[in-house]
Amino acid sequence: MTSRLPFGPDDLPARVLHRDGEMLVIDKPAGVPVHAGPKGGANLEAMFETLRFGLPRNPALAHRLDKDTSGCLVLGRHRKALAKLGKLFSQGRVDKTYWAVTRGAPSNDAGLIDAPLAKRSPTRGWWMAVDPAGLPSSTEWRVLARGAGLAFVQFRPLTGRTHQIRVHAAHVGMPLLGDPIYGAEAAGGAVLHLHARSLTIPISNNRPSVEVSAPLPPHMAATFTAMGWDETIPLEPMGAITI
Repeated sequence: MTSRLPFGPDDLPARVLHRDGEMLVIDKPAGVPVHAGPKGGANLEAMFETLRFGLPRNPALAHRLDKDTSGCLVLGRHRKALAKLGKLFSQGRVDKTYWAVTRGAPSNDAGLIDAPLAKRSPTRGWWMAVDPAGLPSSTEWRVLARGAGLAFVQFRPLTGRTHQIRVHAAHVGMPLLGDPIYGAEAAGGAVLHLHARSLTIPISNNRPSVEVSAPLPPHMAATFTAMGWDETIPLEPMGAITI
């Protein structure tokens, strides 16, 4: 099941970023689908047995990330927790921050993309497009750095539509580096540069929200280094850093 991936079940426990009695947050590697598609194949969900940590059942996905997206992925450890997490995600109460590299960027340093999204094809449910008749969709963005014709952009999706960041970024003229569907990436070109950097999850009414962040995957770290960005320099909370 996993022989076709450069990643196996025994590698998964080391990628746990957070663990408590209700949930796990793992650092999903890029290039690994979270579950089997219509045609089957190797996937992350098939490896969850190594994440039981003493519980009788495997954890389960509380949400989804695209195959080529890396970073924070939340799993519920039992049915009650999974139902709670599903409600938090559906109500938009989980704060999500993504890091991406885009080809070009608007002259402004920050903004809000408010563009409804709908399925572009009735037979390909994941293929989305901006459509005035679609579902309300909003994404905040902020340029953190620029260099070499690229931009390092932080995205905060306020809604949770399929491929929302990828479609919205392309819609305003800053397609994601490595996106062959909504961008103009040639086959065999750069790997998608989209990373689920951090989550804030209000899992308990009696304790502070759980805050988790995932380190950059190697391909994105290499691009940032080539752009001249020093990962050891903390990012400013507002405005942009110009390289």
